[in-house]
Amino acid sequence: MTGVHLEPNDYHAKMAEKDTVIIDVRNHYESVIGHFTPPPNGAQLIDPKMRKSTEFPLWLDKPETKKLLQNKQVLMYCTGGVRCERASALLRTKMETEADVKDLNIKGVYQLQGGVDKYFKNFPEGGYWKGKNYTFDKRFAHAPPLLEVEERYNKKMSETTPPDSKDVPEKKNGDNDDNSNHNIMGKCEACSKPWDMYRGKRRCPTCGVPSLICKSCFEKDKSGVCKLGKHIKCTLCREENITSKKQVKERDMLEMQLYKERRKNMKKQEDDVVIQHAVHDDGNSSSTPESSSFTTAAATVSNPQNITRLFLKNLNIKQTTQSTLMDTFSTIASCTITHIQWLTDYKSGKFYGSAFVECGSVEDAC
Repeated sequence: MTGVHLEPNDYHAKMAEKDTVIIDVRNHYESVIGHFTPPPNGAQLIDPKMRKSTEFPLWLDKPETKKLLQNKQVLMYCTGGVRCERASALLRTKMETEADVKDLNIKGVYQLQGGVDKYFKNFPEGGYWKGKNYTFDKRFAHAPPLLEVEERYNKKMSETTPPDSKDVPEKKNGDNDDNSNHNIMGKCEACSKPWDMYRGKRRCPTCGVPSLICKSCFEKDKSGVCKLGKHIKCTLCREENITSKKQVKERDMLEMQLYKERRKNMKKQEDDVVIQHAVHDDGNSSSTPESSSFTTAAATVSNPQNITRLFLKNLNIKQTTQSTLMDTFSTIASCTITHIQWLTDYKSGKFYGSAFVECGSVEDAC
């Protein structure tokens, strides 16, 4: 259960639609050097400002994030499409199982098929993309194909044209050396001049993400002329006023604590039942999750929408199997189950005690 996969042309068209948000599922240091720039009056780009992809569930659970998604259609993109699979699946699951997310009235979840890499193949001039696409290989980053050809041509011409030629503009201090792309979006963390190439193995001294350091500053540090001190931090640490590794750790622990508290409060607001429609005649909840069967028949409830799909929670992880679940339904009201969808943790892939079941008829679901 993931987002709808859109081919680059269809995704490109959707970026121009109103009431639409685009979530950059990549890390912030990737987005710094390049991202989509939707047209005016089109979609709104959202950067979760993550240092690692495991922060996405915490970001998605924040009240301010949910407000951004309300009454919108949601687009997602990443480098190759893999991270969007996990991210869109998480959002779709929340839309199915969590009341507050259902109330957001999200109008659809879509993801870019093949990621930015495939988009570049369909839009070699860049389309709505600006800057470079960060990669985890030896390239480090690359621009749309036609812009890369143009950049290589300009670089070759500057190298082959005689220094005294009038056609060559005078190079000023602080120019970008071998990084002359006019669509540069990033800045050197040391000297702030335009730069979008991650060099060497230096990382932010406070949070550990790759450092964006220009060629000139990199060589000065390497030669010892001007060392890069601990005050040279990534843009996110400067923006958040992070000054030490301890501060990053404490902030992460606090966000995790708040996340767990929100999840705990949500569980308190839900009924502690195994099956949503299985209740006692007196209105009290039925047997505990550990029970493999029910000894009291469930009361029939109103079902005006003719729903046949039920959501189950708090199932015993060790004891619940297909046979015990079907036996339980059979004991309740001779109910027939046609399909079972076990819900698993997006990260570990393990069953966490919730599932969807499809009943054989509307009467069975009641």
